[in-house]
Amino acid sequence: MQREIQIICGTVQIPNLSDFLKVISSIASENEVVIQGLNADLIAGERHLHFAVGKAVRAVAAGRNIAKDPGIEIMRYAAGERQIERSFSIGLREGENNAVFVLFGKMDNLILAFSAIRKLIEEKPCSELLAYSDSKKKGILSLFGITDAEIEASGEEHIPELVIERVALADFLK
Repeated sequence: MQREIQIICGTVQIPNLSDFLKVISSIASENEVVIQGLNADLIAGERHLHFAVGKAVRAVAAGRNIAKDPGIEIMRYAAGERQIERSFSIGLREGENNAVFVLFGKMDNLILAFSAIRKLIEEKPCSELLAYSDSKKKGILSLFGITDAEIEASGEEHIPELVIERVALADFLK
């Protein structure tokens, strides 16, 4: 069965995270798709997101996933984490969020789920919201544990590649 991936980005105001996640969950189950929301401010570029989603989808397809929920598996790879609990740090939070939603499923179902998500957010171009920038640097360095020595060795402009390296090693690092 052919599965597709859709990505939508935007800002969303979340007064109550638990309630918001229930809404997302019901959209996902009504449309038989997986929907995972991530904090776009902690994504180091479109390549980071696409690489993480690809790794997660392949892990699920091969039965190598750690999380039972494919959405959590996407979050785990996006955070470059082997530990599920620690991967929640790249998720959405209460208040204003720059968010990216990854939708995974059959195309007909995705179209319906996509339009439901679109009503919840103020849509913005993913190329803008996901692009690595100085304003994201502090959060990304902290989340991915990137050291000053690594930056000194590779150069500040290579921080997104260091993040992708963490994603690539998520299966092996403790």
